Amino acid sequence: MRRLVIFALVLVLISLLVSSCGKESVPIPTPTLPPPSGKIAFESFRDDTLNVITMDSDGSNQTNLTSAGCPTCEGGSGDDVDPYWSPNGTEIAFASDRDGQWEVYVMDADGSGQIRLTTSEAKDTDPVWSPDGARIAFNSERDDQWEVYVMDGDGSNQVNLTDHPAVDAFPSWSPDGTMIAFHSDRDGNYEIYVMNADGSNQTRLTKKGDSDVEPAWSPGGSKIAFASDRNGQFEIYVMDADGSHQTRLTDNEFSDWAPCWSPDGGRIAFISDRDGNYEIYMMDADGSNQINLTQNPVPDQSPSWGPSQ
Repeated sequence: MRRLVIFALVLVLISLLVSSCGKESVPIPTPTLPPPSGKIAFESFRDDTLNVITMDSDGSNQTNLTSAGCPTCEGGSGDDVDPYWSPNGTEIAFASDRDGQWEVYVMDADGSGQIRLTTSEAKDTDPVWSPDGARIAFNSERDDQWEVYVMDGDGSNQVNLTDHPAVDAFPSWSPDGTMIAFHSDRDGNYEIYVMNADGSNQTRLTKKGDSDVEPAWSPGGSKIAFASDRNGQFEIYVMDADGSHQTRLTDNEFSDWAPCWSPDGGRIAFISDRDGNYEIYMMDADGSNQINLTQNPVPDQSPSWGPSQ
């Protein structure tokens, strides 16, 4: 009886094998990201000056917002750089020398309503909105050295956060608004640091002995992207927010800088000169699918990715 049962089972197995012959295996679908959304602001040397440009996240609809300058401002025109979207996508902060010195300005998302926020005799650059839109961090050279400052969104209550004799610059807020990442050369070379939003507890994250610069906190708060020349050329890296698991994302013989995250955290925009001059590129957050978005004969730099409106 046991032999008959075994024989029956063998016949069943044979029939299953025969029935499966000639059939193709069903491929397992690969997860794909949704199409990119939102808008990217950047600076570009178009119309013989540096201007703030916006485009859709696929590179289309590139629009010059500051080419006309600011007729109501003292200087009227100049170089406009370092754009950064407000959290709700209705405004863009930027730096300009149109009044004879680099100062921080803000404008509506369509380029209208350009207003000067800082009035220092020193340089103020790289404005970055806090996640709640109430404050703006920025770089300032007003203390004879670059420091990270913060002010209210209307330009009031300007405070030096880093207050250190070394260079401290390029702030990036954590998504909950409690911390700010920045780079500093206080330990002999540029490294990534973090501090509380009031300037306390300044802590070094990278310790590679090379230049690690331009931190960008991910929207989820768990990662920080940055640029580093630790392998001989500036490339884009990412690490956990505590400095662990530092991973290289780009790998080419040219320079890749200035990473910024998409609002959903699925992609990273950055600049690269791999096509002969600096252009805005986009890649998935794991470094795959690197695409030139601007494809323009003049340099395009300093991307900031804003939300969909």
